[in-house]
Amino acid sequence: MAKSKKKQPLLSPKVKIYLIVLLIPISLTIYIFAFFSWQQIRGLPFIERFTEKSVYQQIQDQFDLEIPIEYIPVYVAAEQKYNVPWTLLAAHHRVETRFSTMRTLISPVGAEGHMQFMPCTFVGWKHPSCKDLGLGEIPEKDKTNPAVIKKYGGYGVDANGDGIADPFDIEDAIFSAAKFLSIAGVRNGELKKAVFQYNHSDAYVEDVLYYYKQYRDYGEQLKQIAMDDTK
Repeated sequence: MAKSKKKQPLLSPKVKIYLIVLLIPISLTIYIFAFFSWQQIRGLPFIERFTEKSVYQQIQDQFDLEIPIEYIPVYVAAEQKYNVPWTLLAAHHRVETRFSTMRTLISPVGAEGHMQFMPCTFVGWKHPSCKDLGLGEIPEKDKTNPAVIKKYGGYGVDANGDGIADPFDIEDAIFSAAKFLSIAGVRNGELKKAVFQYNHSDAYVEDVLYYYKQYRDYGEQLKQIAMDDTK
């Protein structure tokens, strides 16, 4: 049987070494060009926007639940009106309804909406049917009537000016919570007292303040990114 010929390599060792030596300066040149090109374009608006989104996601990754970016301008607007830190409002929203992701926005005891107001707190404890936990026997049409709420001293707010103060409307709910917290003590710097007034539970206060402090550390960055996103 004839011996098979040994296959010759496509490239000789000398050629391989030559190519490696040749590719090193080419690779360095490409890297340097790419680096300086990035430095030139990174300041462009659309590149900055992409970078901000990356920073935003890095911050959100610190939390057990992301703060929905569309809610941040609402928190900030309520902060500006009632001088309640937007991060405190976000903390309440997180604890009350997990940023409105609960299957239902009505609790077993009758608290309603995004921020879980008892009807008597929203409409006002001066309402003749209000007692005990505050469920009351308030007609549905009166629950969202700003005039009725004003009459009975409630905390419900018509934040978007549609003539209805609705705890199931995100803007109305957040503004109503801000109004409550402001009056309950935040405007005097008594955050812990205000949170306890919102829900008479030491565990609740601990939870809200935990998230508040966590969000506060990134508050300015998140606010800037969210407000720029709405422009």
